[in-house]
Amino acid sequence: MPRPRKKRCIGLSPRVTYFKPRGIPLNTLEEVDLNHDEFESIRLKYVMELDQIECAKMMKVSQSTFQRILVSANKKIAEAVVNGKAIKIIT
Repeated sequence: MPRPRKKRCIGLSPRVTYFKPRGIPLNTLEEVDLNHDEFESIRLKYVMELDQIECAKMMKVSQSTFQRILVSANKKIAEAVVNGKAIKIIT
């Protein structure tokens, strides 16, 4: 049985929950799901420009957990941009 998931602190809910390439109908696009904690990791690291230790403290997770969340988020966003997929932020 896996260990229960620790509650993470999310400082901001996204105002927009969907991004898609321009000019392509949504019903023809594949989606990439970005979790709330992945959204928060991107916001803290790249928008607020905090270092990884501060980000981890703000989310109340370990630094290695924060790194795994950030890598997952970056991978999903890169896949969406390169392959022309929509990004759905799951709240």
